[in-house]
Amino acid sequence: MITEDLVELTKWILQKKTETQTLEVKSARDGCPKRLYDTLSSFSNQDGGGVLFFGIDESQGFALVGVYDLHDLQKKVVEQCQQMEPPVRAVFTVAEVDGADVCAAEIPGLDLTERPCYYKGSGKGKGSYVRVGDSDFCMSDYELYSFEAFRRHLHDDERPLERADEQDLQLDMVEAYLREKQRERPRFAQLPEARAYELLNILHQGKPTLAALMNFGVYPQGFFPQLCITAVAVPGTEIGDTDEQNVRFLDNKRMEGTLADMLAEAIAFCRRNMRSRVAIDKRTGERRDFPEYPVAAIREAVLNALIHRDYSIHTEGTPIQLCMFSNRMEIHSPGSLYGRMTVEQLGKAKMDLRNPALAVMAETMTEAENRYSGIPTMYSEMKAFNLPAPLFENRRNEFVVTFFNGRQEATLRSEDELHPGAEISLTEFCRTPRTRREIADFLGLQTATYAWKRYIAPLLESGELQMTIPEKPKSSKQRYYACDEADAAK
Repeated sequence: MITEDLVELTKWILQKKTETQTLEVKSARDGCPKRLYDTLSSFSNQDGGGVLFFGIDESQGFALVGVYDLHDLQKKVVEQCQQMEPPVRAVFTVAEVDGADVCAAEIPGLDLTERPCYYKGSGKGKGSYVRVGDSDFCMSDYELYSFEAFRRHLHDDERPLERADEQDLQLDMVEAYLREKQRERPRFAQLPEARAYELLNILHQGKPTLAALMNFGVYPQGFFPQLCITAVAVPGTEIGDTDEQNVRFLDNKRMEGTLADMLAEAIAFCRRNMRSRVAIDKRTGERRDFPEYPVAAIREAVLNALIHRDYSIHTEGTPIQLCMFSNRMEIHSPGSLYGRMTVEQLGKAKMDLRNPALAVMAETMTEAENRYSGIPTMYSEMKAFNLPAPLFENRRNEFVVTFFNGRQEATLRSEDELHPGAEISLTEFCRTPRTRREIADFLGLQTATYAWKRYIAPLLESGELQMTIPEKPKSSKQRYYACDEADAAK
């Protein structure tokens, strides 16, 4: 950060009066804050890090108060950075705004293999924090474990189940799977059967693995009751909404069995609760009925949840959740994205597999391609149905896929009949530079991510909107504004 950037950041905070996922505001008028450890930890534990800003008092309505001593402040912040494990390397920038000194400490994000960063005085269990919105929260046992599992290449799908035995597997399916692998690899066929089962991760030390149980088990939920799918169809847009008869759930189903069993039941549930869409061929006048959502996209989303969910002891009590609302469908998968994968990289980069043994078995048992084609298929299928692109969210401890059925857009259009058209209104609204959140609120959308994908990005591509900081597209200070005809002509 250079001085000019810090001055602009100061003005932004004074105007917006808020903190963000990557920004924490501290006063420091009367001395250095005593405990910065929580924020030092949370910023270090997220991609991109964050900025500690000193010189504005949140308790006074984000008033500019300046800092007591720029040199001493930096010295004491560094002292607190040294109390972290691993030590935090802050980068400082200072500036003067309206006669008051301000200071920013940029906290870099650590590489995934070095996380979590924690306060040594509290220890890893109580001193590791994660940033959620503008707040810092102590990491859960699962979040701590997820770093350890990635660093040590631990795969929970390969763990043996002491309570299980070979008789808990459908042996005819296991043998068929073994024979197929032997046909594919002649040398593998020469191994003793017991060794072959070990190498295929079906058995470990004579006990069935979790991967084998979920793919070949007679009744997997007898060992893990919550490794299932729970599905509900709701008459409104939120859980708790009711219809005219005060019915909360139009359908409610618990799906059990192997991965293949649950996949088939989930698709059947969606088919049963989907409405039909009607299209008229303009050339022939022929009517054609389409399902509300493309079944191929649903299949990929559910299959991804079954294969890539977290199967550790920390999440084995949490089922996959499938929720159908009047305007959308959501698939909630326990566990955040694994390893270095980000939402932006989905479908573009090859991901580390959380459950490699389970995925290989599922490739045969469910005809899963396991070729990183699931995300592109969801995009292409939704586009073919003329529906909004799917929304992917990496929330704390869960990954969520949302399919919109178009009703949300229809609602916007009906509102637009009373007001100027959506795109015209949006460009007018952006005559003053706006944030993603402001644009989402203007459009009546819950998520800024969807507003970006559906409205902002296309208008940027067409040149109707421009960025205030084009050289830093992901900047927290980014704004979008409508260019006039002269700018568009250029």
